[in-house]
Amino acid sequence: MLAAMDLLIDGDDSAARTFLFAHGAGGPIKSAFMAEVARGIAKNGVRVVRFEFPYMAAKKKAPDREPVLLESWREAIRTQEGHEIFIGGKSMGGRMASMVADEMKVRGLVCFGYPFHPPGRPEKLRTQHLETLKTPALILQGTRDPFGTPEDVSGYKLSRKIRVEWLEGGDHSVKGENLVRAVALASEFMKKT
Repeated sequence: MLAAMDLLIDGDDSAARTFLFAHGAGGPIKSAFMAEVARGIAKNGVRVVRFEFPYMAAKKKAPDREPVLLESWREAIRTQEGHEIFIGGKSMGGRMASMVADEMKVRGLVCFGYPFHPPGRPEKLRTQHLETLKTPALILQGTRDPFGTPEDVSGYKLSRKIRVEWLEGGDHSVKGENLVRAVALASEFMKKT
């Protein structure tokens, strides 16, 4: 169960939209990346709620198994009932969000650096559920991301509900000018969807 103290909130509680934002496999919700994205999106009028998966909250190194991660997403979404909810996250957090988006009937999905496949293993795709996704989605991906380059992704069958925006020269970390652009694109997507 996610306690109120496990949530970090940026932005105005009266905002029309809320972005529920999960971390990647290795970075907690207070990491520089998570904080910068949350503050940037909040400045654009979208309330941002960050939460940690159980393993991160317990300070363990290995991520929880998929069923635990997915149930954590469901619980986090339930804490925000009554809000227009967008969900997403960095890498693993975004991937898990994409797996519950349709089921939980959220308004939209935003992924920062989607892990389309493990680095160096393009045959191990993590895209099957993305073929039929019904939730409007924005994926912000660096052109040099080892988890999925433009060449890789161009051959995937993805739902028409998914828009991929390429961050020129960016890798999986999403930083610098690419981070500024990603925050702007994510904010615009959430305000217009």
